[in-house]
Amino acid sequence: MLGSIQPIDRVAFNLGPIPVHWYGVIIGTGLALALILAMREGEKRGLDKEVFADLMLWAIPIAIISARIYYVIFQWDYFSQNPGDIIKIWNGGIAIHGALIGSVVTAYVFTKKRGLSFWKVADIAAPSIILGQAIGRWGNFINQEAHGGEVTREFLEGLFLPEFIINQMYINGTYYHPTFLYESVWNFMGFFILLALRRVNLRRGELFLTYVIWYSIGRFFVEGLRTDSLMLTETLRIAQTISIALIIGAVALLIFRRMKGLAETRYLDKSA
Repeated sequence: MLGSIQPIDRVAFNLGPIPVHWYGVIIGTGLALALILAMREGEKRGLDKEVFADLMLWAIPIAIISARIYYVIFQWDYFSQNPGDIIKIWNGGIAIHGALIGSVVTAYVFTKKRGLSFWKVADIAAPSIILGQAIGRWGNFINQEAHGGEVTREFLEGLFLPEFIINQMYINGTYYHPTFLYESVWNFMGFFILLALRRVNLRRGELFLTYVIWYSIGRFFVEGLRTDSLMLTETLRIAQTISIALIIGAVALLIFRRMKGLAETRYLDKSA
């Protein structure tokens, strides 16, 4: 019976009185796998093994803060009247684009201080970033959030989804688009494409810019299905606007760097 469908328990286990939520476990797993992948590839490309571990120590907290700032800015009508809620990140309200902006800025400053090529580090990290995003979306699945509009059970069955996903998309008496799944699959595809492109030996910076383009294309279309979008106007979604800007910017930067001779070094080159 539909009424008997129970969502997955959000608590994975308890450490004494402290509940450990699946969301945190999944995000932590994604970060750990992303770090291991980047560290191994970094060593192959001549970077010190600790570079990415040190970078993540700065990038993770800054990404969380910038993700919250991004969300607060675009929900300022509410937070200006409830400033005490700004710090209540545990109630939800972080944005991946804000996290990415904070991470990129942190990486740029970090590499300059270490005397490293930002583009080299970004290229190595690109598959790790999209892998972490692909895994992280399953945290949204557990929390029954970041879903799309209403659909029927027959629609979900027509996607040949396993029963546990269909049941988890049954929220308060209604089935919804599993947009978390659409984006996760798109990101996993991007991960394998980026791994393959390593062997192509693209010019420096182009692997990262390919990640930006790939992710933004998928996010643009998935965002159009979601019901919890931050809105710039009544009809214009912020994430879609940012995605278009990122696609245009990445393509323009790729062309500019080639025209100006700024991308002569290749991914597999040994230079710093």
